[in-house]
Amino acid sequence: MSEIQITNCHTHTFTNAHVPKYYPNRLVRLLGQIPGFLRLASFILRLFGHTAADTVDRLLRFKQEGDAPQQSDILHNMMRQYPSNTRFVILPMDMGPIGHGPVAKDIRAQHDELSRMNVADDTAANVIPFASIHPKTPGAAEEVRRCIEDLHFRGLKLYPRLGFEPSDPLLMEKVYPLIASRNLPVMSHCSRGGVQGKFVSDIFADRVTAPQAFMPVMQAFPGLRVCLAHFGGVADWREYVDHGLPDRPDARDRNWQTAIRDMICSGDWPDLWTDISYTLFHFEDYIPFLRIFLTGEDDRSERLRRRVLFGSDFYMTRQEKLSERAVCFRLRNALGEELFRRIAVENPKVWLGEQAE
Repeated sequence: MSEIQITNCHTHTFTNAHVPKYYPNRLVRLLGQIPGFLRLASFILRLFGHTAADTVDRLLRFKQEGDAPQQSDILHNMMRQYPSNTRFVILPMDMGPIGHGPVAKDIRAQHDELSRMNVADDTAANVIPFASIHPKTPGAAEEVRRCIEDLHFRGLKLYPRLGFEPSDPLLMEKVYPLIASRNLPVMSHCSRGGVQGKFVSDIFADRVTAPQAFMPVMQAFPGLRVCLAHFGGVADWREYVDHGLPDRPDARDRNWQTAIRDMICSGDWPDLWTDISYTLFHFEDYIPFLRIFLTGEDDRSERLRRRVLFGSDFYMTRQEKLSERAVCFRLRNALGEELFRRIAVENPKVWLGEQAE
């Protein structure tokens, strides 16, 4: 396979300093901070043949990554998994106002550190920084403007499950107009799993995260390139793979994987994108389906091919057994060189606004 420049469109480098003090709850955080606790728990569980040992091992790997002193440490760990010329879209998160206690470093500090990585000699060529926003953070819109105008960030990251709607008035009136005027893209979490605000119900979290929640945004800002991450998420892929779906519009709308696919393939939402981050780590289960979706010869398949992005969700994927490097090679082999180049090289350039379609 010839050398190419991969763009990983979905990665994270925030550390435990950016995570609320008591997330996901006080007991878990307390036990996790006891030196050697997770290793001991894993050893005991494995000694008795308990399947939870693998879960504890994944949590340990995840915690070790997040314990890094600086975001740049996580970035360097990720860069070692890829060719040296790979680029990474880095997506911060503002978890300060989600009700799980204070963060040691607020979103401004997180952005500033990401900005330093964007100009450092050893990482500048690899970093594509995005700004993040939670509308409930004081000065949120002004912070996004600072990131775009002063720090030269390349897009916007949203995480509605934290407790806000994609059509929040602050976003509609002050943020999206700025992003659209600069021809920048938006990445939004679109999975039933992930971080959730402490006082946010599952019903509300799913409603504001669902693909349909972005319809008012795309209607108000035609041309705004919106990527709904994770292609709907593992739970909805599992439902599709295990049970299939009745050929009824209401059933397909309720499954986020088929909803995203139908919205893109219809041609009615030409600026809607998705990525395969995290979902692709369930490799054996889902990649055969992805390949079939992307290799059809009809117009619907072509529309989908032009709107899928490669992303991994590092370092969230440290909870999984397969490494970034292993999954990337398997994906490239399973999809074939032409299709892999499309989602990992060509499509990201269009989504980022670097070249015309």
